[in-house]
Order: sequence, then structure tokens, then C-alpha cells
Amino acid sequence: MAGKASAQVIAMRGAGYYSSNTVGAKAVIDKAGDLVVEALGSMAIKPAKTAFSVCDYGAADGGTSLDMMRRLVETVRQRAPDRAIQVTYTDLPHNDFSALFRLTQGLLGDQAKTPLAETPNLYIAGSGTSFYKQIVPDGTLHLGFSATAMHWLSKRPGLIADHVQAVGATAAEQALFRRQAMADWDTILLARARELAPGGRLVLANFCADEQGRYLGHTGGVNMFDAFARHWRDLWKKGRITEAEYRGATFQQFYKTPDEFAAPFRDKGSAVSRAGLRLDHISTTVTACPYAADFARHGDAAAFASAYVPTLRSWSETVFAGALDAKRSAHERGSIVDAFYGAYEADVAQNPAGHAMDYVHCFMVIGKKGGR
Repeated sequence: MAGKASAQVIAMRGAGYYSSNTVGAKAVIDKAGDLVVEALGSMAIKPAKTAFSVCDYGAADGGTSLDMMRRLVETVRQRAPDRAIQVTYTDLPHNDFSALFRLTQGLLGDQAKTPLAETPNLYIAGSGTSFYKQIVPDGTLHLGFSATAMHWLSKRPGLIADHVQAVGATAAEQALFRRQAMADWDTILLARARELAPGGRLVLANFCADEQGRYLGHTGGVNMFDAFARHWRDLWKKGRITEAEYRGATFQQFYKTPDEFAAPFRDKGSAVSRAGLRLDHISTTVTACPYAADFARHGDAAAFASAYVPTLRSWSETVFAGALDAKRSAHERGSIVDAFYGAYEADVAQNPAGHAMDYVHCFMVIGKKGGR
């Protein structure tokens, strides 16, 4: 039976690595940008002395949402040209905020574009506070956004005995993760309900298990999480890691279904409904893996592997590195992690068919009662 786990350090890989190796995540946010513009169109945005407040929850280094944020700012300015705009990027304290600020200041990334921070009367701040807590004062948030972040749980309810993610867990193990995920969803929504001004909106793009049972890296072909588990298990079988280290690599994640996302809103007596939140839109979408699409055009398996595996590493590395015994030297831990991803890359290069990390998301627009 899986035992209890200590707190897991969750972080995307820093120094700009995350946004430069997650082309698919940006494509998802670009899609969600249409919902952001629609949500803004339904809001009463007027000239005011107070700033129009925006939060990007779980922003990582901010690079994947920069173009969407430019659209958001332009849309607000069309309605209220002189109104100040405050953008608060939020993530956990060990996030690489230095890369985020360098990207928004134009010191990293696409040098041909005007840096977001040079937009007149736009104010950028970072908050190293979890979205499981309230981040801005009551009633001050106008537009909240989050993409590909809220599948991370506030804590691991236990370890998975013979897999790395809840999608491969036993029924009993999955039940623990589902219970945690549903409690966490309420916590997230109630914090946002306190933050939102009347008439404010949340636009969320969360990983999910869709109506056809598809989820990240499992849309046909090779199951990405099964591949993770197999390569990690191989290190244990070869004696490179211990059994405890093998079992310690349990992702602190859960992919809810659309019905599970909608449940607090459909229950009119729930704390979420009583807090004034309503679900204005919900849909699912699959965004094809751009690396697999490139491979279909160029046919170079080695090039595909060397481009594809780094995008997996950008968000998963801390899970595997964190499972290793802290008594190991940093060099040894790094060597093991490199060997793990190296084996995955070699596998893809040798047998590329079916490998892809298609993104499966649930898009939601959530409103708070009041306003227009």
C-alpha cells in the first residue's frame, strides 16, 4: 500500500528553459486568449482612477503567456485608454522570478517585440504565493487567468506504489488523489471569489481527463506517464536508485473530468455557489504536440527526440530529482536525472512512432455576480 509522502517541491525548470521548451503550452494559452477577449467584452470596463487588476496564476517564467497578455492589455486599453493596468504574476516562492522579470523587460526572449514592461501606465509585479491562498485584496481583481497549473495539488495524499502519476494508480490510490483534488478545487475557487470584484472573470485552462478518457500524453500511441514509470523503474531494477526513491517519484497531480470541474457550480448550495461564482463556459480541447507535428514533416527521429524530451523535462524534472535521497551529492543526483531523460530520449529516437505530448485541457470562464 502506498504510504504518506513528504512535501514535494514543485517548480518549472528556470533560466527561461520552461517557456523556450514548451511550445505546446503557449499554443494552449494563445487559444485561451480568445476566451479572455470574450470575457473582457462582457465586462463593464470604464475609465477609473483605480487600476484594472489582472493576475496570472502559476505563471512560471511568464514567457508562454506574454502574447496573450499583450492581447489582454490592448483590449482593455481600447475600452479605457488612460486606465492603469496592474499585472500580478504569481507562482510558488522557488519559481524563477528573475527569468520572468527578464522576459517581461525584454532581456530574454523575442527581441523583435516591444517588452511588455515598456507599455505606458502598465505595472508588473510578482507574488511568490500559492494560488491555494488569497493573493490580492478582497474585491480588487478584475481578470484572473491560469493555464496548465491547477492540476498540481496542495499536497500529496500518499505515494503511488507502482507508477508515477494518478492516471496509472490503483482504484484506491486514485480515490485518495481525487478526494484531495476536489477539496483543493474548492479552496482555489473560494480564494478567487474573495479576490474578484463584482462582475470580474476568471479564464482557466486546466489539464483534464476529457469525455473520451484522453489526458496529457495519452491521446493514442505511447502513454507518456507509462513511459516515465517504465524508465524510472528501469533505474531501480538496475540498482541505480533505491526502492524508496522509485516510489518517491509520485506526481502531486490529478486530472479532473469536466463534470468534476463543474460540480461546485452545479450544486447551488455549495460554498462556491454561495460565494457568488457561476460557470459561464466550459469546454474541452486537444492541442496537438508541436514536436510530433514537426517530426511528421521532417522525419528525423533523433531531431524529434532531442526537441521532444526537453519539453517533458521542463515541468517534470523536480519530481524525479526530488525523489532522490538528499544524502546523494548534487553531482550524483544530476547524473541520475540526466540518465533518466537520456534513456527516454534514446527510446524516442529509436522508436519514435506514437510518442507525442498532446495537451488535453478544460477551458472555463467563471464570473462573479455583480457588475454589468
